[in-house]
Amino acid sequence: MQNNMSPKEAVIEKIKEKGGWVNTHAHLDRAYSLTKDTFSFTNSYLKEKWHLVDDMKRNSTVEIIYGRMERAINHFLEQGAQAVGTFIDVDEVIEDRSIIAAQKLKENYGKDIEIRFANQVLKGVIDPKAREWFDMSVDFVDIIGGLPAKDFGREDEHLDILLSTAKSKGKLVHVHVDQFNTDEEKETEQLARKTIEHGMQGKVTAVHSISVAAHPKKYRMELYNLIKEADMHVISCPTAWIDHNRTERLAPSHNSMTPVDEMIPAGICVAFGTDNINDIYKPFSDGDLWTELRVMLESCHFYDVEKLSDIATINGLKVLGITK
Repeated sequence: MQNNMSPKEAVIEKIKEKGGWVNTHAHLDRAYSLTKDTFSFTNSYLKEKWHLVDDMKRNSTVEIIYGRMERAINHFLEQGAQAVGTFIDVDEVIEDRSIIAAQKLKENYGKDIEIRFANQVLKGVIDPKAREWFDMSVDFVDIIGGLPAKDFGREDEHLDILLSTAKSKGKLVHVHVDQFNTDEEKETEQLARKTIEHGMQGKVTAVHSISVAAHPKKYRMELYNLIKEADMHVISCPTAWIDHNRTERLAPSHNSMTPVDEMIPAGICVAFGTDNINDIYKPFSDGDLWTELRVMLESCHFYDVEKLSDIATINGLKVLGITK
């Protein structure tokens, strides 16, 4: 009788042996915020969604935000997660309500699961009001968050503010980069060079980096060497980006996925996350961690059981600063 192998069972068993799932990137204060009225927003362009969430944020009380976050945390606990990293909105629209809810979540669930918070700077960090809320949030969060594209044309200044602040506070940095799947974007490279410039090697993580795969192989290989020089980590959020719209722009044959299959062999620490759950960004996402890993391994044709379990566990712990 043939001895059948179940790769899924093998990966999940190794994940359990390594302490359980680690979801390194989410936006739990927005989770489960989709309504019948806002479902029509789901086909909007990403940069439009940065503003379309304002009404939801404006109408969210601390209790509502906490309820969303608690529901998500329980969902991850049910899956056997040991740690979660989540961005929380901090700006003139939401003000400090997500911070208050996050503090309550940490107090109530901090003994059950490791939780790390990062500030989502959806209004940038250069506008005076945006900078005020950024500065107010940095002492609370564990990780300094960034979105250079929001300060378009002043991305270097955006990164300088993030990295200098993190260095002075002794904190990690997670930055959303290369989100538009085009070879015009070189934000991962920009972040790596800024990491080295600020002496923040080992402290910085690039989140998404899907545009890397749109570049020629020579550029990709050079970029991986630069990422290693910066000792920079990368987070892939598979289902959040596999749906990226096709274009007529010519590029190497690729999908809109972080090229994990190249980064891991290159010696880069790659972790993964769910990103948004049941909101206008990802209406159908249910936060299932196996689904995320499955989409990653299939889209990247990456079937190394040991490395997949590392991505889902020990790499994530490192990226969140829980282990070194």
